[in-house]
Amino acid sequence: MKKNILSIILFLFSNTSLQSHVDDYKNVKFLEYELFRNDKSIGYHNYKFENNGNLFLVNSIIKFKISKLGLDIYKYEASSVEHYKDSQLVKFSSKTNQNKKIKNTDIILDKNQLLVSGSENKLTTSKKHPVGTWWNHEIIQAKAQISAISGRVIEQKVVFLGKEEINLYGKTYNALHYNFSSSDESLADNKKLNTDVWYDEKTKLWLKASFNKTGRWEYRL
Repeated sequence: MKKNILSIILFLFSNTSLQSHVDDYKNVKFLEYELFRNDKSIGYHNYKFENNGNLFLVNSIIKFKISKLGLDIYKYEASSVEHYKDSQLVKFSSKTNQNKKIKNTDIILDKNQLLVSGSENKLTTSKKHPVGTWWNHEIIQAKAQISAISGRVIEQKVVFLGKEEINLYGKTYNALHYNFSSSDESLADNKKLNTDVWYDEKTKLWLKASFNKTGRWEYRL
């Protein structure tokens, strides 16, 4: 069970932020998402956006728990901070608590590369690769993304599935629907990316994400 949950987390928090389209959020202060598993609300993922001098900061916190027969069988909490300068990611840090198991990931821009130091990986990658969280629409143009939990680089392919009208909490949106999947077919199933994401057609704000992994999971704005 714990192994499956870990795979789920890698999909949840390991899937966003590239360099640009950051400007789309200059006038956004907060984004709040409710997290569902099999249509049951289990937690939330919230973002706070702020300008700090010449830096643009994105603070994130996610909390959820899975219960069975009235008992909490899994608890998860993670927080992160992204630092952007001139729309380029220059620094990232995250802390994750999975049932009291702590993980950290740190990323810093060094010239034209990102230096990644994660609980499971230490590596250098392109500055064009976004961190895995879905808010930044430019992730659709990226060839890979970086796991916010482990620091793993996930090569991806992105398919545009079309325009759709979706309803969230009584509000209707004209949305752009994309599927993100792993480019590397040799990966184990629990390592593969396969997530659908919807963005608002006009504002490019992230509206919704969903995937199947021991149940159907959804983020809803």
